[in-house]
Amino acid sequence: MMMARKQDVRIPTYNISVVGLSGTEKEKGQCGIGKSCLCNRFVRPSADEFHLDHTSVLSTSDFGGRVVNNDHFLYWGEVSRSLEDCVECKMHIVEQTEFIDDQTFQPHRSTALQPYIKRAAATKLASAEKLMYFCTDQLGLEQDFEQKQMPDGKLLVDGFLLGIDVSRGMNRNFDDQLKFVSNLYNQLAKTKKPIVVVLTKCDEGVERYIRDAHTFALSKKNLQVVETSARSNVNVDLAFSTLVQLIDKSRGKTKIIPYFEALKQQSQQIATAKDKYEWLVSRIVKNHNENWLSVSRKMQASPEYQDYVYLEGTQKAKKLFLQHIHRLKHEHIERRRKLYLAALPLAFEALIPNLDEVDHLSCIKAKKLLETKPEFLKWFVVLEETPWDATSHIDNMENERIPFDLMDTVPAEQLYETHLEKLRNERKRAEMRRAFKENLETSPFITPGKPWEEARSFIMNEDFYQWLEESVYMDIYGKHQKQIIDRAKEEFQELLLEYSELFYELELDAKPSKEKMGVIQDVLGEEQRFKALQKLQAERDALILKHIHFVYHPTKETCPSCPACVDAKIEHLISSRFIRPSDRNQKNSLSDPNIDRINLVILGKDGLARELANEIRALCTNDDKYVIDGKMYELSLRPIEGNVRLPVNSFQTPTFQPHGCLCLYNSKESLSYVVESIEKSRESTLGRRDNHLVHLPLTLILVNKRGDTSGETLHSLIQQGQQIASKLQCVFLDPASAGIGYGRNINEKQISQVLKGLLDSKRNLNLVSSTASIKDLADVDLRIVMCLMCGDPFSADDILSPVLQSQTCKSSHCGSSNSVLLELPIGLHKKRIELSVLSYHSSFSIRKSRLVHGYIVFYSAKRKASLAMLRAFLCEVQDIIPIQLVALTDGAIDVLDNDLSREQLTEGEEIAQEIDGRFTSIPCSQPQHKLELFHPFFKDVVEKKNIIEATHMYDNVAEACSTTEEVFNSPRAGSPLCNSNLQDSEEDVEPPSYHLFREDATLPSLSKDHSKFSMELEGNDGLSFIMSNFESKLNNKVPPPVKPKPPVHFDITKDLSYLDQGHREGQRKSVSSSPWMPQDGFDPSDYAEPMDAVVKPRNEEENIYSVPHDSTQGKIITIRNINKAQSNGSGNGSDSEMDTSSLERGRKVSAVSKPVLYRTRCTRLGRFASYRTSFSVGSDDELGPIRKKEEDQASQGYKGDNAVIPYETDEDPRRRNILRSLRRNTKKPKPKPRPSITKATWESNYFGVPLTTVVTPEKPIPIFIERCIEYIEATGLSTEGIYRVSGNKSEMESLQRQFDQDHNLDLAEKDFTVNTVAGAMKSFFSELPDPLVPYSMQIDLVEAHKINDKEQKLHALKEVLKKFPKENHEVFKYVISHLNKVSHNNKVNLMTSENLSICFWPTLMRPDFSSMDALTATRSYQTIIELFIQQCPFFFYNRPISEPPGAAPGSPSAMAPTVPFLTSTPATGQPSPPQSPPPTPQSPMQPLLSSQLQAEHTL
Repeated sequence: MMMARKQDVRIPTYNISVVGLSGTEKEKGQCGIGKSCLCNRFVRPSADEFHLDHTSVLSTSDFGGRVVNNDHFLYWGEVSRSLEDCVECKMHIVEQTEFIDDQTFQPHRSTALQPYIKRAAATKLASAEKLMYFCTDQLGLEQDFEQKQMPDGKLLVDGFLLGIDVSRGMNRNFDDQLKFVSNLYNQLAKTKKPIVVVLTKCDEGVERYIRDAHTFALSKKNLQVVETSARSNVNVDLAFSTLVQLIDKSRGKTKIIPYFEALKQQSQQIATAKDKYEWLVSRIVKNHNENWLSVSRKMQASPEYQDYVYLEGTQKAKKLFLQHIHRLKHEHIERRRKLYLAALPLAFEALIPNLDEVDHLSCIKAKKLLETKPEFLKWFVVLEETPWDATSHIDNMENERIPFDLMDTVPAEQLYETHLEKLRNERKRAEMRRAFKENLETSPFITPGKPWEEARSFIMNEDFYQWLEESVYMDIYGKHQKQIIDRAKEEFQELLLEYSELFYELELDAKPSKEKMGVIQDVLGEEQRFKALQKLQAERDALILKHIHFVYHPTKETCPSCPACVDAKIEHLISSRFIRPSDRNQKNSLSDPNIDRINLVILGKDGLARELANEIRALCTNDDKYVIDGKMYELSLRPIEGNVRLPVNSFQTPTFQPHGCLCLYNSKESLSYVVESIEKSRESTLGRRDNHLVHLPLTLILVNKRGDTSGETLHSLIQQGQQIASKLQCVFLDPASAGIGYGRNINEKQISQVLKGLLDSKRNLNLVSSTASIKDLADVDLRIVMCLMCGDPFSADDILSPVLQSQTCKSSHCGSSNSVLLELPIGLHKKRIELSVLSYHSSFSIRKSRLVHGYIVFYSAKRKASLAMLRAFLCEVQDIIPIQLVALTDGAIDVLDNDLSREQLTEGEEIAQEIDGRFTSIPCSQPQHKLELFHPFFKDVVEKKNIIEATHMYDNVAEACSTTEEVFNSPRAGSPLCNSNLQDSEEDVEPPSYHLFREDATLPSLSKDHSKFSMELEGNDGLSFIMSNFESKLNNKVPPPVKPKPPVHFDITKDLSYLDQGHREGQRKSVSSSPWMPQDGFDPSDYAEPMDAVVKPRNEEENIYSVPHDSTQGKIITIRNINKAQSNGSGNGSDSEMDTSSLERGRKVSAVSKPVLYRTRCTRLGRFASYRTSFSVGSDDELGPIRKKEEDQASQGYKGDNAVIPYETDEDPRRRNILRSLRRNTKKPKPKPRPSITKATWESNYFGVPLTTVVTPEKPIPIFIERCIEYIEATGLSTEGIYRVSGNKSEMESLQRQFDQDHNLDLAEKDFTVNTVAGAMKSFFSELPDPLVPYSMQIDLVEAHKINDKEQKLHALKEVLKKFPKENHEVFKYVISHLNKVSHNNKVNLMTSENLSICFWPTLMRPDFSSMDALTATRSYQTIIELFIQQCPFFFYNRPISEPPGAAPGSPSAMAPTVPFLTSTPATGQPSPPQSPPPTPQSPMQPLLSSQLQAEHTL
């Protein structure tokens, strides 16, 4: 087998000898020339293996050791290098030196006794077992170092490196060294071996020495020089590689690099390695507590670490590491310092927040003060060792407290000074905020709703701008506006309550007409509290509408005092005094008082109840709340499918009080289950006091079986369900009409209707809508209502305490939460009194709907609204009902000191006297009054009890008979609430909704066949029975018990024939009855209410009804209706007139007159009664046919300008004008609208043009300004707020347009208002292209105004004034003179020079408000104009500077020295005021205008 043979490539090996000056100290100096360092750097270039100290003075033992081996040369070892042509070679390095004995300081004896020059030139070296040399420490300790022998114990030298030390060696002469080198070179040259001169220690080289060395080399042939530095590792390899290339002739010539260039390259390499190493350290070392040992181990394998250690050594690497650690520590300390310094201001704010405590303390004293604070250790820590940054505290990261010695540093002192400055600035800002608030509170210009832009110039000054940011004073202004707006709204609400009579007289409903709203605005318009909301008209109108809603629909929620409504307070007081069992059951169930609760039982077997309950819950919110008509109700469902006698299936539980029940069935079995369950449930509650389950509202619902929607089964189930519903007296919903219950297809609308019905049934249990049962009424002798005003400054607890603490006080059994029962001895017998305590707004709805025997009305003597509500309430109370007025005062001292309390007490007494009522006053400071206080009133009630009850019964009979549309009832039964079914507008055409659930059966209607139901009229008891039936069926009202008598028949066909006749006369006919005329023999104890609302023929006289008045006395009251009455247009049955006559039965009959309302008996009631008859139910456009017919007749009966409308004769002219305007014929042609004069349709040649175009040298004053000022000075100097109150914009434009067309316009003839003329004059200056005060002059004026000395300031302003353009100066002089004259009438017109300047400076100067400088200078502008007005004689008439007069500016003493210069220019004279002030002439128009003004003032 043949194999290819490779040529044996051997690595060339070169033996190099390093020679140079050697010998004793005398010959070479104190140090060598660096041969050893050169060899060391080349053989072992790593910085850690490089040693600078290589001594040649050795002991005999060291010299004889194996390293030196008794030779004067050292073997440095073998080195492998790659040359420039990438060829690797080996080099053995030998250093020729001369070792000195440390004893004799002479060269050691060796085997070769030749001198150094000859030894160094030897080319054959031999030394057996000679070891490689590392460093001086190796000598004597050879076993501790690597032992490598010189190969074969001998070497053949191939070339020489001749070293020359170019540094400034100690005790060595360079010239001597050069001579030695020259001799050595000559000896070396004999060997014919290559020689390279190496300049050592060039890093310390002397320039001359280097130059001389180069000169020496040049003197020799082909002798190359390499500049090196073993310490800096520069050109060391270059020296050896140069020699190798000289030895090996085949190699190219090496490029010699100068020392400094090579040093630069080496430095760059070291810098790059250093940067990489520092990056490595910063990446690895993050904590200043790291140590070098652990970190160096981590970096051992990193090339960045290896490269840097190779170049610079481990010590330098460690030094850089320590520097990094120091830097980390410093940064850590600085971070901690910043944290401490950041926390220091917080510590100052917490420990020394009071400026008065530290205002004058230095930092040292403040430091002592801090130590005394209780929370000192919370913020600071006192260290045993200081400073803090030199202790271990810097590493205590958990302790964030501030080292107390930090206070001794400069930054801490600066922070303390900053804290002081901050406290001072905060105090100043607080003062500015306080001053700003005071300025807002005291300024008359800050009104509710005024925008900040309008208020800024009146309240801001330079200090506010300097110390307060815009957001601060905007926030203060916003809060102040909210306060004054809220206060104004509260006061306006109180004003509305003070005019309660007006609102109730207007009979307002949900949609008040424009005319009624206009009357409200007209009546309230002059009130200051109405004007206070002038800039908030929308909110004011909203308050009025809200109050109208309260009047129309009075509830606890709509009450202005909600949630402090009297009704809520009374309910709480009575419920806390009497806790009913049902209340205990519901106590836990009603968790949220703001959400009404509906408890619904769902009854149905075979899963029907659960299925419907789930479907209803799906319609609820997440928290089981149901929304009905926009209100949230809490819905609680109880599905029942088992035996209801078991507690688990009971309708009622301790926590569940049902309000209604849904009964579901889909088969005969399930229907039977429903019937049985209801019967069982009712039987279980019989005999109980709270047996409300008997009357629980029920709804029977047929639920189809799935897949069975038709057939005879469905029809039969519907019939059976209807029969059962009729039997149970409940609502029946079948699939055709209800649309619910088909599996899961439930109709949300029907469910809502069912729940609405439950709510209505639930509301029927409260006081207003509920009525006691017959048994309860039979047990009650008297029913008294106590009325309180919501929001009065007294406690309802103090008023009710005597009642509730009475031993005879018991809980009311009628289900009311606002009433109690009292048993009091009145006269000879005890009487049971049901006392209902209500607010006035709740009492309005029961004045005619409930039987009330007397009213106790409370009012606060120091609140107008309280007495006003009392008056409004009494207006509609019949005069037969006793009234007890109770005034609540703060005590006798308050009555004497308070005029309002005295007036209201007096008025209350007068009202009581006029209505024959009783009056008393109770001081609120008195702990409690006693019930005996009302005993006289109770006696009056007992005396009038029978007539009150009879009257109440007759009212109900009349109401029951009024079943057809032709009956025109009273628009309201004592309150607008009762008027809810009457349409106030054409849109209210929907009939009133009827509830799904009704406890009472349907009212029996009269039979069409009257002959089948007949009785004799003489039988009074039969009619009593009928009326009792009416009482029990209508409005839940029950008459007092009457002893039954045998029935007597009467012919109802005859007596009630008017019903058919009234029906035939038409559906739309309305009849109003007239008041009765009093007759002789009037008996005040016998009263009855006429059935005036029933329509009957005018030409018949028939008996309406007769009832027993007193069963013990046998009296009979007979009411007769005659045709003599004439309608008064009021539509109120209480105002009708009727005559009475006795029955032709031979019995004595008491002739009585119809009771009237208290408004007709008391002059202090019905203050706004005229408004009641001025409107129909709706607006004028909604008048009914009867009203319109009456108006047509009135218009025909009263013709001509002098005709007087009868019901207007007693009214004031202002009210008559309003009514006349409201009755204006709608067909009257409207005047054509006057076109608006705007700049878009009217281009003027006079207004808005430069001033120079409207003046001439002969007429320096614009004629328009002249005419305006003449008119104002003749008629308007006494006008309040002249120039401040704006004129009508359209009139101002009309004035300007007319003047633009005719410059001879006479303002007096045109009848323009003073404010219109003043506004037009200001508009003239506003429309000038440039302001009257030129912009260029404004800067000078502001600068002059900054002068502190007053006299100098005025003279400076006067000098600036002289620079004005002539046209501007003359007009400005004329206007300022006029304003000065206006200011002297400030007693009348309230316009001082300051006020005038505020109104005029924006017009005259027109600054640019887009810059902050202009905003801050607004005060200066205003003050400048004010100075011109005040010092007008000085500026324009060369008078001396006038001091502010001691008297008022409008007084004669103040005006005396200044008035003569003010001239009112006649129309025919020079308009400019003269330079020398003559006496003021009178304007030709002044007498005429003054007389006109006086005449108008008189009117």
